[in-house]
Amino acid sequence: MSTQDLWVFGYGSLMWNPGFDHTEAIVATLPGYHRSFCMRSIHHRGTEDAPGLVLALDEMNGAHCQGLAFRACPKSYDKTLAELRERELVSSAYLEKRLTITLLDGRAVEAVTYVIDPHHVQYCQVDLDEQAQIIARAVGRRGPNTEYLYNTAAHLTELGIEDQDLSWLSQQVRALVDI
Repeated sequence: MSTQDLWVFGYGSLMWNPGFDHTEAIVATLPGYHRSFCMRSIHHRGTEDAPGLVLALDEMNGAHCQGLAFRACPKSYDKTLAELRERELVSSAYLEKRLTITLLDGRAVEAVTYVIDPHHVQYCQVDLDEQAQIIARAVGRRGPNTEYLYNTAAHLTELGIEDQDLSWLSQQVRALVDI
């Protein structure tokens, strides 16, 4: 396992908006976690009065999540980590962990990964229908919650990663917004 490089695992907006320079991006799999809209967004895609939902990695036995692994530019490791922490740890709902992921080419690397703190007040578990209702109407400082969903679903499709929940949510939210 490589420990000299700084790898970052993206499973949501980091896939389509990493926000840092990188020398490599490759599909990767993280075991033991699944991607879900289990975090109420009160900063980026919603407000405290009308929270949106953003994706997080929720720990679950037997689960796995496919996403995109980025190898950061060696000369900017400190800057990359500082910017990621400013972006991802804004409310402490995410925990920063270094977890082993498997890259599409078979390499196993340790990657900085942001997972949900299940004890944090922003953690939630709501069914897909309620997720669609929330996402269809929420807006935060970084824009509409719909944009976050659509961009993530489209990027997963481009990468050949199947996520049935996100595909269903994307269709359902489009129908709700078009009403």
